Amino acid sequence: MTAGIVARAGLNLRRLPFRYLLVAATLPILLLALLGVVVLASAPARSPATEGSLAPDFTLADLDGSPVRLADLRGRPVIVNFWASWCVPCIEEFPLLTDAAERHAGDGLAIIGIVYQDRTEAARGFMQRNGATWQVAMDPDERVATAYGILGPPQTYFIGRDGTIVARHIGQLSARSLDEKLAAIIDEE
Repeated sequence: MTAGIVARAGLNLRRLPFRYLLVAATLPILLLALLGVVVLASAPARSPATEGSLAPDFTLADLDGSPVRLADLRGRPVIVNFWASWCVPCIEEFPLLTDAAERHAGDGLAIIGIVYQDRTEAARGFMQRNGATWQVAMDPDERVATAYGILGPPQTYFIGRDGTIVARHIGQLSARSLDEKLAAIIDEE
């Protein structure tokens, strides 16, 4: 049908110079790419909280609806771990966090798990199956994730007793990396 319309209009595509055909084929791709750049440029920036800066404060609801406030933990070393039950690296690093919580309970270590793009029921089931003892909070509008610059789990922040970010780890924690970062927030007294 298209060929008939082109023929009736008196156009012969075979007679058009190749450069016109090339422009006609690439112009839509270039316009889509430009649109993508404009959309990305206008999106809110996810500037990560940086080492040495004060950790962005938050109040979120835990899995039972009770408030979890970072400010309530001032004076204690804190790990803030963004995770999800569907995240394989999160699942693999979970035993390391459990071990750290047990080993450093006497040092006042607090861990807050912030559930990222996951359901409350899935998070609750995961925590129960794995025997987690720390606070877990939901971030349904991703306000806290945005404040910390989270693009995906796992991502972990190590916050000193004075409320400043001492270290940040993107991706799955190793035992060595966790111990190094823990030493920085526990031995800072």
